Amino acid sequence: MGKRFEKLMSRPRASRGGLAFVLALPLLPAALRSLLNGDLQRLLVHAGAFAVALLGAHLLRQGSVAAEEYQRRQIALPPRLPRKLLGSLALGLAAGGTAALSLGQHWSVALAYAAATTLGSVLVYGADPRQVKGAAQPGAGYTPEEVQAALAEGERAVTAIEEARSRLRNPELARRLGRIAELARRILAEIESDPRDLRRARKFLTVYLEGAQRVAAGYARTHPQAQSGELEVSFQRVLGSIEGVFIEQHQKLLEHDVLDLDVQIEVLTKQLEREGVV
Repeated sequence: MGKRFEKLMSRPRASRGGLAFVLALPLLPAALRSLLNGDLQRLLVHAGAFAVALLGAHLLRQGSVAAEEYQRRQIALPPRLPRKLLGSLALGLAAGGTAALSLGQHWSVALAYAAATTLGSVLVYGADPRQVKGAAQPGAGYTPEEVQAALAEGERAVTAIEEARSRLRNPELARRLGRIAELARRILAEIESDPRDLRRARKFLTVYLEGAQRVAAGYARTHPQAQSGELEVSFQRVLGSIEGVFIEQHQKLLEHDVLDLDVQIEVLTKQLEREGVV
């Protein structure tokens, strides 16, 4: 039993987010019974409690996802809203309100219901992160907020590349875009682990990664089913250039070297203009 409980608690918290939704379900048939019995007061109580409980469950799930993302990253900011705490309070309010207004319990008993539900929710889902995680290298001149903002921008670009890849019907082009997205994520992970030269990292993010995103999105939007032709060959050449640069820069990061982008940026910019793939 102990091992089973430990295994349950080791699961990602977002995967247990459905528990709060399950706890809210008994309020729905109670509201329906009140409607059939013509009891307007109880109907409003049960319906209101059900809505508040659903809101709490939704906040708990969002807070769990945000906490998992916080734990996954080496440099992270705490969520702006303590959604797990707010969700737990909403569940407590639903439980206490139902006990007082529907079951007719004394206010002290209803308060005990609310406190127990809130405390139980906090114990199950945990607390919201409250501190900045990680720090920039001493003397680097960058704050965790700046590093996280740059990485978040890169993540959005990679997600857009993967979305464009899913719309392509050409297997070779899709595989190449998949490799570029994988390399980009590795580079982002290296930058996060050692953001000493964020200035040049930003140049990679804003020029190469966003350039790859624009090329992929533009091609996927206008030619999703292209199988042959001059445009497809041009697109393959551009993707080959981007992939080659990503491989080179990733290797430099693994060797704890700074990104060397100036020459490659000029070459890629000229190639994009010459090929005209977007």
